[in-house]
Amino acid sequence: MAGGCPATMSGNEHDWLALKPQEPSPSQCCGGGCKPCIYDVYEKELAQWERAKAKQDKSLLMEKKEQSNNSELNPDTFTAFSISSVEQLTEDTYQYRFELPGNSSLCLSLGQHIVLRGAVNGLEVQRAYTPISPGNAEGYFEVLIKCYEAGLMSQYIKTWKKGDMVFWRGPFGGFPYRPNKHGELLMLASGTGLAPMLPILQSITDDEEDETFVTLVCCFPTFDKIYLKPLLQDLARYWNIRIFYVLSQETSLEKLPWSYQENTYTGRLNEGLTKTILNSCRRRPFVLICGSPVFNEDMSRYLKAAGIEEDSRFVF
Repeated sequence: MAGGCPATMSGNEHDWLALKPQEPSPSQCCGGGCKPCIYDVYEKELAQWERAKAKQDKSLLMEKKEQSNNSELNPDTFTAFSISSVEQLTEDTYQYRFELPGNSSLCLSLGQHIVLRGAVNGLEVQRAYTPISPGNAEGYFEVLIKCYEAGLMSQYIKTWKKGDMVFWRGPFGGFPYRPNKHGELLMLASGTGLAPMLPILQSITDDEEDETFVTLVCCFPTFDKIYLKPLLQDLARYWNIRIFYVLSQETSLEKLPWSYQENTYTGRLNEGLTKTILNSCRRRPFVLICGSPVFNEDMSRYLKAAGIEEDSRFVF
C-alpha cells in the first residue's frame, strides 16, 4: 500500500523497539574503569541491534543471548553463578562463595575485579568487587562485601541466600605482578580494600621461588572488625611476610591478644606512621593501595611526601 506513515506504530516496529538495548543509567556504572565499561557494552549492543533492524533479521541478535547462557565469566555479558555459602564476618561484612561448573576456574590475574549486577526497586545497579580466593581456585570463587545501611547495592545483597543466582561479568583491571620483580611490596589496605591484596599474598607464599618481602598494613576501626583473622595469622607466619594492624577507634592495646600487641597501632594511619612503616621496610618498596577514595588520596599524598613517586605505587 502506497502513501504516508501510518498513524499508529506497526506491530513489527513495536517488536523491534522492545528488543532495543536500554541506555545505562549512572547507577549502572561501577566506576571501576572497566574495559569494556557498561557504556561500551551498550554501544556495542546498540550497533548490533541497529544492524539487525536494518536487515529485519532478529537472528543477528542471538549472539548476545548465546554468550549470556555460557557458564564462563565474560567481560561483555553477565553470567549467573549460584551462591554456595554465606558467612557473616562482622556486623556489616560478609564472605560469599559462588559455585563454578565442574572444577573450572575464573583464571583471574592478580588483583582483577569483577562487576556485580543487582536490581533495587526497579533500578539496576552495578558495583565492582575483587575476589579474595586465589585466581586459580577450582570449582568456586569468593568475594568479600561490606554492606552499607543506605547503599542501593547493599539492599540487594542483604537478600542473598544459599542457592540464589547472582550475575557477574569480567574480569577487569589487575596488578601486573611478576615474582621477584620488586624487592618488597608495601600493601596499604583499608577495610575491604584488603581483598585485592590477598590473592597477591597467596601467590607469593605458594611460590617457593618467590622471595619478595611483603609488609601488609590493614586499617580497621576496632580489633573485632578485622576480617579473616585466621588467614592473616597464617600468612604472617611466612618468613617474608609482615602484617601490621592500624585500629582507628581503639585507644589501648592492653585488651588485645598478646600475639597482636606488638604489630598493632591505635589511631589512624597518618603521615608520621606511614613514614615509620616505610623506614622499617627491608628493601625499598613498591606500594599497593586500596581503600576508599579519601584513603587512597591520603596514602598517595603521604607517600609522595616520603619520596615514593607515582611509578613506585599502584592504586586499585
